[in-house]
Order: sequence, then structure tokens, then C-alpha cells
Amino acid sequence: MNNTITQLFQIKYPIIQAGMVWCSGWELASAVSNAGGLGLIGSGSMYPEVLREHIQKCKKATNKPFGVNVPIFYPDIEKHMEVIISEGVKIVFTSAGSPKIWTKKLKDNGITVVHVVSNSSFAKKSEDAGVDAIVAEGFEAGGHNGREETTTFCLIPLVKQAVKIPVIAAGGIATGRAMLAAMALGANGVQVGSRFIASNESSAHINFINKIITSAEGDTKLMMKQLTPVRLLKNIFFDSVQDAENKCVSNEELTKLLGKGRAKKGMFEGDLNDGELEVGQIAALIREIKPAKDIIEEIINEYKQAKEDLMKYDTI
Repeated sequence: MNNTITQLFQIKYPIIQAGMVWCSGWELASAVSNAGGLGLIGSGSMYPEVLREHIQKCKKATNKPFGVNVPIFYPDIEKHMEVIISEGVKIVFTSAGSPKIWTKKLKDNGITVVHVVSNSSFAKKSEDAGVDAIVAEGFEAGGHNGREETTTFCLIPLVKQAVKIPVIAAGGIATGRAMLAAMALGANGVQVGSRFIASNESSAHINFINKIITSAEGDTKLMMKQLTPVRLLKNIFFDSVQDAENKCVSNEELTKLLGKGRAKKGMFEGDLNDGELEVGQIAALIREIKPAKDIIEEIINEYKQAKEDLMKYDTI
């Protein structure tokens, strides 16, 4: 496949693996890149020197392009950026903050910059800030999400209409048919997150992965919109947050309930009761653990078959 995204990142397929906290270290990123996609190291759960170690290991594991996802609200953001620049990383995806803060600095150091947004207004601001592409992430996505609750099918054409730079669709994409649908709506590529959590190379705890592959439709919900919206799998912690929100507790009380290290406890340490389990709605379709390479091949093969089927059976 050859389009603006494959050209921008110099990759074989326009498939980007999302940079997910506690799930996407160097092993997953390098495996996705070796399979023809773009692997991303999720730096949001890493100390700066841990990030450096993952970047160096990723360099040894692949000679293909890879990148780093950086949440701008991260407390040690300056140190993270220093590590990224000093290690010669060529692609950075920023999220959860204003792209104006770091885009120029990164681009001045020869880095391709992509920013993740949840609405067309932020997409336009990102384009004005000089980013090279946009990830438009719909309401279906796992982890931190937009307050607008705009679904991917609505968001992609809205963002495509608002900007001239390439658009990468995210949220609810785990199959080739979903990829084809996103491209039909105007996306130039897709970002896949939840599907790669259930991969052999994922750094997620096996308890969390097994919870995903046994989940059902309706088992996730967007929570904590008072603070930072996040989509979670339902568990005891989820129930306590929902109860607190139903009682209209203050932000301070909700923050106290959240505490520290909830995502690590759930996603990395495997505490299915009291941990925070971040995953998208598409988890209900994921039924097995596979190598990242097989996931990429499955998506591409299904994409091609779905495209052929449309051409074959479309009589309009």
C-alpha cells in the first residue's frame, strides 16, 4: 500500500500501533514496525531513563521506523523530550495537551510530529501549530478520551473537512473491515490500540489480557469526565467510581478515590478488582492472543478481501 501516511513514515502499511501506557514497550513497538506498520513506545508510564532504555532496545530490535507517544501532561515532559531528541527518535505522537508547546522544538530537531485530537477544532489548532498529521480519536477508544463523545464515524469526516494534512483514524478499529470503513470516510491511515494489547509482545499483564478477550458488548464505559475522561472495563473500582459520580462527589473526592498507580495496578500488575483497566469498546470483538505480525497480516488481508467484496457485490 502506498499513500500519504506510508510515505510520511516510510512504512509498508498505513497502520499505527497506539502508544498505550503499560502495554506498549519496545517489544510491541519493534514487532509492529518489523511487520510493516508503525510501532509506538508509550512513554506515559515510563521514567525518562526507562524510556531511554526502551528506545535503545527498540533500535536494536528493528531497523524500521518507530516512534514514541508522549502525553504532554506528563510531569517530566522536558526530560522525556530531551531523551527523545538525544536518542535520535524520528517520529513523535503527542497527546493530552496543546501541540503548540513542543511541535516547533521537535520539528527543529528533524522529528515528524503527529498530534492526537478528539474534535475538529483541536485538529485545526494542531495543523496551525505545524504538526505533520492528525490522529482523530473517536469516543469508542480506550484510555483517555474526549469529552464530546463524538464517535469515529462522525469525527473522521469532520476532521478531514477541517484540515489539509493527513488524518489517521482511531477508536474502534481492530479489523480490516473497520480500516476500510475509516479510509472510505477520508482517513489516510488507522491507529490500532486495544487489539495490540492482546498480542504476544504486549507488556500488559496476562490477567488484563484475559479479561479483554472474555469481555462482552457493553463492558466498557467512559468514566471520570469531571477529571480526565477515560474508558474503562467494568470491575469493582469501576463500580466505586460510578457510585461516586452518581452521588455527584467533588473533584477532590474523585481524585482521592482514584489515588495513584491505578492503571499500573490493573494493566501491568493484573489486579482485576481494584485496578484501572483501560481498553476500547472494540474489546468485545477480540477473542484471542496473537503475535503482532499476525494481527497486522490479518487486518491487511481482511481489508483487501472486504474491498474486493464491495467491488464484487456493489450494484449501485
